[in-house]
Amino acid sequence: MYLLVIGVVLTLLKYLEIGFVANWSWWWVLAPYAGAALWWAWADTTGYTKRKAAEKMEQRKQQRIDKQRESLGLRSKTPRR
Repeated sequence: MYLLVIGVVLTLLKYLEIGFVANWSWWWVLAPYAGAALWWAWADTTGYTKRKAAEKMEQRKQQRIDKQRESLGLRSKTPRR
């Protein structure tokens, strides 16, 4: 996501000819888009995206369980000292 935002900002700076980016080649300005595409391809092929989504869902599930236990007056699954 960061690469995409950087790409949009650089594209606007180049198109509007603002600052030092105006002198850059279009290849340098458009490079973050290629980086974002490579990142998304890697994340999808290695399962990184699905793994992060599963971790997020598991965290939400555990938060709901803890909230329900607390509302019932039961102890949460915190380790004893």
